[in-house]
Amino acid sequence: MDGDSTARLIYLVLLGTAIIGWFFAQNRANLGRNAQYAVVWGLIFVGVIAVFGLWGDLRNTVSPGSYTVQGDGRIELSRFADGHYYVTASVNGAEIDFVVDTGATMIVLTERDAVRAGFDPNTLAYVGRAATANGEVRTAPVWLETMSVGGIEDQGIGALVNEGELEQSLLGMNYLDRFSSVEISNGRMILTR
Repeated sequence: MDGDSTARLIYLVLLGTAIIGWFFAQNRANLGRNAQYAVVWGLIFVGVIAVFGLWGDLRNTVSPGSYTVQGDGRIELSRFADGHYYVTASVNGAEIDFVVDTGATMIVLTERDAVRAGFDPNTLAYVGRAATANGEVRTAPVWLETMSVGGIEDQGIGALVNEGELEQSLLGMNYLDRFSSVEISNGRMILTR
């Protein structure tokens, strides 16, 4: 903290102390009730600040897979506050949230999402290995019968199930290669068939 910031902080603390002192001096007859009001307003103020500060995370949680279908075989994805593109796809009839990952060769499902898509983790053969930012993990190859995003449906797509601690399923290049173009411009990713 530099000198100006410290001076501002001291000024605000003194000003706040003076205002609170005046408030209590003027209302000492109803001190208990006024203290309750002050606590309630303080909590409301802190809540508003928390919502404002966490708005990007809350928005991503509420709507993790926002996309627009243009109707001509085009899907537009919006970039989220964290810099990633997310999409919700139907995999074998189950809705699964993906992060688009151009660095992933294959579609990679978390074990949780694999179960939702109809795969039994006890019968999967974890025979592959993949190098990740968190080290090497074992993978099991699977075959997705159907996968659709915004009405564009594909059948028979290879994917991997990650045995490690993968937070979210990845939409890799083996799916993106099915589009004739993938364009990133002005905070939008445009997939065109």
